[in-house]
Amino acid sequence: MGLSSTRWPAMNKRDFVRTLGGASLAMIFGDDLWARHAARPASALAADEEFWETVRRAYLLTPDYINLENGYFCLQPQVVLEAFIGHVREVNLSASFYMRTRQYDDKLAARKQLAAMAGCSHEELIITRNTTESLDTVIAGIDWKPGDEAVMAMQDYGAMLDMFVLQARRHRTVNHVVSLPVNPRGDDEIVQLYADAITPKTRLLMISHLVNITGQILPVTKICDMAHSKGVDVMVDGAHAFAHLEFAIPDLHCDYYGASLHKWLGCPLGAGLLYVHRDRIARLWPIYGDAGVPDDDIRKLNHTGTHPVHTDLAIQDAIAFHQSIGIQRKEARLRYLQTYWTSRVRRFPRATVNTPTDPRRSCAIANVGVDGIKPGDLAKTLLEKYRIWTVAIDGAGVHGVRITPHLFTSTVELDALVAALRELARA
Repeated sequence: MGLSSTRWPAMNKRDFVRTLGGASLAMIFGDDLWARHAARPASALAADEEFWETVRRAYLLTPDYINLENGYFCLQPQVVLEAFIGHVREVNLSASFYMRTRQYDDKLAARKQLAAMAGCSHEELIITRNTTESLDTVIAGIDWKPGDEAVMAMQDYGAMLDMFVLQARRHRTVNHVVSLPVNPRGDDEIVQLYADAITPKTRLLMISHLVNITGQILPVTKICDMAHSKGVDVMVDGAHAFAHLEFAIPDLHCDYYGASLHKWLGCPLGAGLLYVHRDRIARLWPIYGDAGVPDDDIRKLNHTGTHPVHTDLAIQDAIAFHQSIGIQRKEARLRYLQTYWTSRVRRFPRATVNTPTDPRRSCAIANVGVDGIKPGDLAKTLLEKYRIWTVAIDGAGVHGVRITPHLFTSTVELDALVAALRELARA
């Protein structure tokens, strides 16, 4: 079923980080194979199984099941994992000497490289543990007054929705919750949906860049421009968009942006980012007091205490691997994999794909349900009978299993998914 995997030969970390782009791809593929592919457009390369089978060998994969639940946490490529383990050993060896002498300079270097990837200044970005921490820092940091309003969608991530509920309990704020259509008639329908929920009392609008349960990509820039025209700040949940889609955060025109790095960037668990537009930093209250940081310095929001710094160190290794593939190639391949299986499953009479039909409105993530089978039962059957690992989604108007392939996913594995769904849809 295409579950075999090969370890990637060890590479000196310093050489790996230094050889970004085509050079490191040549190291992965070999000069001959890379020479045949280097100039090909991403759209053409997306369907080249020989190319992506070579990328697959950069990962050590379990033979126990087909992993199609990479949206929660994606395993690291072997070279990043080995670098991370090396960082753990190095920090443990130096212990307090490292923490008191090198910790802050090394984190700043990782922060600057992450900001460069995000297209913003490092003075507008901090390294957090995950998207939830990032966005909850913003929600908790606003100086809410009784009667202030916030707008969000029921399809947004539950942890942030819960945080808004907490603010309503604590500060007597009001939350307006909209519901996103799976197949909008166009961007204007989505923009208007949010516009209709805004009132003169609205302080903050939360939107997902890429909806985690359906894979729908929202027209973020248009929504932000609309909200700003009404004097409303916008906070974007980019947990599934960063290192998945090609964009620069400032081009979105948002005020706040949070993302996790253990999903599409392939970092170890415990790494995320928070972007705050420089004009919004001073107005946010930090969760933890830190008298050593000025009010207009984003680091005031990043008081972490003593934490596992080796995770931060691995960010640069993950960025190096990500950039060696290239975001255009990565996005094209991920979109190809999703449409590869959804285009066939959409024809099954008892199957419902809860993801936009327009390929521009989604990328890797999609959701599928089968009439008469509860999402939890569908996920259980796929794993126990067909050895396919997914996750059940049963709420916010979405009933099915989320399918999230990654760069190491083969079309052979997706063929197995399609065959399983065909059989279940006939039952």
